[in-house]
Amino acid sequence: MTQQSQTVHIDLGDRSYPIVIAADLLARSSTYAQCPPAAQALIVTNSTVQPLYAAQLKAALESKYQQVHTVVLPDGEAHKDWQTLNLIFDGLLSKGCDRKTVLFALGGGVVGDMTGFAAASYMRGVPFVQVPTTLLSQVDSSVGGKTAINHPLGKNMIGAFYQPQLVVCDLASLDTLPAREVSAGLAEIIKYGPIADMEFFEWLEAHMDALRSLEPAALMHAVKRSVEIKAWVVGQDEKEAGLRAILNFGHTFGHAIEAGMGYGNWLHGEGVGAGMVMAAHLSQRLGLVDASFVDRLTLLIARAGLPTRGAVIDATDNAGAYLEHMRVDKKAQAGEIRFVLIDGLGNATMRSAPDSLVREVIDACCMQGVGIQG
Repeated sequence: MTQQSQTVHIDLGDRSYPIVIAADLLARSSTYAQCPPAAQALIVTNSTVQPLYAAQLKAALESKYQQVHTVVLPDGEAHKDWQTLNLIFDGLLSKGCDRKTVLFALGGGVVGDMTGFAAASYMRGVPFVQVPTTLLSQVDSSVGGKTAINHPLGKNMIGAFYQPQLVVCDLASLDTLPAREVSAGLAEIIKYGPIADMEFFEWLEAHMDALRSLEPAALMHAVKRSVEIKAWVVGQDEKEAGLRAILNFGHTFGHAIEAGMGYGNWLHGEGVGAGMVMAAHLSQRLGLVDASFVDRLTLLIARAGLPTRGAVIDATDNAGAYLEHMRVDKKAQAGEIRFVLIDGLGNATMRSAPDSLVREVIDACCMQGVGIQG
């Protein structure tokens, strides 16, 4: 597979950086030519990705750094916590890494979030590079500088905004993804249509089968367009004071599912898939979109191999359990839940809604939804 690389720049003044997209980037030393100089580099990866790509990345970096160390974390959202974060600090300190040491996040969103948070914190800030190896992390979590770990009461509640020096999206690394992980990434791609670009949404409707098959040209377009939209939003609102919140379409409901079911039981993208259906239904009940759009979005999410019904996280009072989790959401203000809703196709808005209406949506969208289903 040979493709010309595509580069998207994220404009944040002196914190600007490129996102490079192509197949077979990861193992090329030239990919990292513009990375900051240092005596040491530390690759942070997990137990699943390490045997696949760590040796290739280390070989590519050894021409630039005198010492290249590796820290291997346990895999999964369940390990996105303080205990696992400390494994990165243990590696940095035990190797005598200084404040010029460059961290390389090799893996999916969990690895990227934790490596970025470690980089933001170690010696009050060291440079890091994102090398995302999942579709979800390439189109979303690796771009924009959000870093965090989870708390039992809420997802990504402890973290920092800290931008990488470079993002390397190697499309060939997606070839090793299980189908479930591909579908999870497609959720974050789908969200960009309703919030910002309905032409892209129509393109996704026409090319969903090609994307699920990892067809190279379709992947390139979907990743590049997703990154362009995210870079545009982040460039205007780096720290989510306003506009950037639209990128959380489906996430308020989705995060409640993830926390309520126990981190890792539902993949993040699966929660977002079901969450977008719920957010679309809430948008319809508030008179912002019509039923045909809800049906259209639901069909595309199902075609992506994603669940379209939310999980039952409490058999006694499911809606109440969702509301409890959502009040801890970062977008909540003074206990009032704020939802990203679709206000006309291709346009998102932040709105609150009466608990009674939200309960109706949850009840309607979670009936029989006891597990992950399309």
